Amino acid sequence: MSMDALVARARGLWEDLAQAPVSFAPPGGVNVVVSPRSGLCPVGWVGMVALGGSAIVTAPSDSAAMIVREALGRLPVEAVVDSALVREALPVARALGPAALSYVSPAGFRPVEAGALTVEQLSAEHPDLRSLEQVAGHEDAGEAALEEITSPAFVVREHGQVVAAAGYRAWPRRTAHVCVLTAPETRGRGLARVTGSAAVAHALAVGLLPQWRARPPASRRVAAALGFEELGSQLSIEIA
Repeated sequence: MSMDALVARARGLWEDLAQAPVSFAPPGGVNVVVSPRSGLCPVGWVGMVALGGSAIVTAPSDSAAMIVREALGRLPVEAVVDSALVREALPVARALGPAALSYVSPAGFRPVEAGALTVEQLSAEHPDLRSLEQVAGHEDAGEAALEEITSPAFVVREHGQVVAAAGYRAWPRRTAHVCVLTAPETRGRGLARVTGSAAVAHALAVGLLPQWRARPPASRRVAAALGFEELGSQLSIEIA
């Protein structure tokens, strides 16, 4: 799959999630649409997604859309997902992100061998996953969102305890939203790459497009190691 095809598939996903008729603007452009039910952001917020040099933005009301269009019209497209620059242009009460959006094709995927590790499959509801989330803490577990996966969980154990897990949630447009979590004391040893690789391989085998959305630099490095290409970013804001 070419880079242009990856961008096109990713754009189609986010256009669907906007829950309103909208398409990505020509290069350098930003299209703003009113969508109270947008999947780009929490309810009542403004959602922004930039992919391949253009962006779409959803606003919860006509009045919010007017404010956003005027403010963002003065910014280059890359600034639309820059929280610091957006805060200068708009009265932001709260923000989520930005998060990098990365995708991988079958040809670009770089699988990681488990080596001496054993990768086990568990159901998405397995209690050992909930135990891992407790160990990882509320913030990291929330970022990973393992409780939302619809695939099997691919896990590594140490001393009988799950210390790393990955899976994916089925999103629209045959997209696999990848989720990875490791216990704090085991990070930096490549376990996220091993479990993440197993989840991505599973998604590709059934014809899905793997998506890796991440804010932490460490997570973005794992995605890059597996062959993911960063094609854009997502930012959500609540206007004061």
